[in-house]
Amino acid sequence: MIDIKFLRENPDIVKENIRKKFQDYKLILVDEVIELDRKNREAKLTGDELRMKRNTLSSEIGNLMKKGKKEEADKIKAEVQNINQKLEENEKLETEYSEQITERMMKIPNIMHESVPIGEDDSKNVEIEKFGEPVVPDYEIPYHTDIMESLNGLDLDSARRVAGNGFYYLMGDIARLHSAILSYARDFMINKGFTYCIPPFMIRSDVVTGVMSFEEMDAMMYKIEGEDLYLIGTSEHSMIGKFKGQILQKADMPYTMTSYSPCFRKEKGAHGIEERGVYRIHQFEKQEMIVVCEPEDSWNWYDKLWSYTVELFRSMDIPVRTLECCSGDLADLKAKSCDVEAWSPRQQKYFEVGSCSNLTDAQARRLGIRIKGEKGNYYAHTLNNTVVAPPRMLIAFLENNYNRDGSINIPEVLRPYMGGVSKLEPKK
Repeated sequence: MIDIKFLRENPDIVKENIRKKFQDYKLILVDEVIELDRKNREAKLTGDELRMKRNTLSSEIGNLMKKGKKEEADKIKAEVQNINQKLEENEKLETEYSEQITERMMKIPNIMHESVPIGEDDSKNVEIEKFGEPVVPDYEIPYHTDIMESLNGLDLDSARRVAGNGFYYLMGDIARLHSAILSYARDFMINKGFTYCIPPFMIRSDVVTGVMSFEEMDAMMYKIEGEDLYLIGTSEHSMIGKFKGQILQKADMPYTMTSYSPCFRKEKGAHGIEERGVYRIHQFEKQEMIVVCEPEDSWNWYDKLWSYTVELFRSMDIPVRTLECCSGDLADLKAKSCDVEAWSPRQQKYFEVGSCSNLTDAQARRLGIRIKGEKGNYYAHTLNNTVVAPPRMLIAFLENNYNRDGSINIPEVLRPYMGGVSKLEPKK
């Protein structure tokens, strides 16, 4: 959510930002907020005047009663009673205006960074840089489910019987590899100075609406029936929510945390062969990183965060590239975002394995996360980034470490987490 003062003083900038995101239907919200804000400030001024008048009259009542002029005092009491009724009506009006303003402000997108490329959808995202040489071997690489099944590591049929489409059983070496990657990612981030955390896997609705837009909420979140609780779509939700309503000490900044969690997503609209298997699923596990920092430091942290993901993947011999998200592909709370994509030698193209975002103060405003400064309190900046998200990441790992005989190389950094095993051999 942007600053209403900024919107009030720069409505044209806010409207242009909306146009660049190809959300012209939201332009009317700016004018509505400005009008409601004007009415709300008038109502507040009226309330202040009524309270001031009531205080003056209350003093008069006291003086009259001391002088024994009860009849005159009773007349003023009636006037005060009338003012109290007007105040009650005025306060209801203030509350109504404030709620209407908030409702609209929550739908107005964050101001994008000037470097964000303009485009309607993800087809207009822009490649930034490649890391590692993408290789296409001279032998066929099977579809990832076939690789996993050759290692007796995947059972989709049983999962469908138990939970339906979009779920899986990982077993044996593949399950161990899945856990090994998460453990390695955890230690990798701890070694970068991040604090490890396992957060709640469910959050309340006021946290959900604080960390994401209504559109994202509808597309992603599973609601617990009969409870004010949602299953998290990523641990960033509960990690940022940890600071909800807090005034943080400047001396404690920044907060850098890495978290493990299962994630639950509706994944509406998944289709096609590359969307099947374990690529786009309703349940997966992830290692995440978040930063809560001083506003002037957030862009330095943004560059650090995505570089950590690149470094992690390269340490496992997986070529990656970074992709700048264009305006139309940028979620409303984000000021700038880039995807990290891994090379798929089977498809001979890159696919998304992580996303890094700077939300500036948009989340902090929604959640009330402030820093105590020498000249008053101000909103923090928040960032998040995927460290690694198996089992999708397993697709990139298996394809890039697949040998002609069907065996899988285990990079040196993962061997301590795999009991020293350097290669996985097919079981069938």
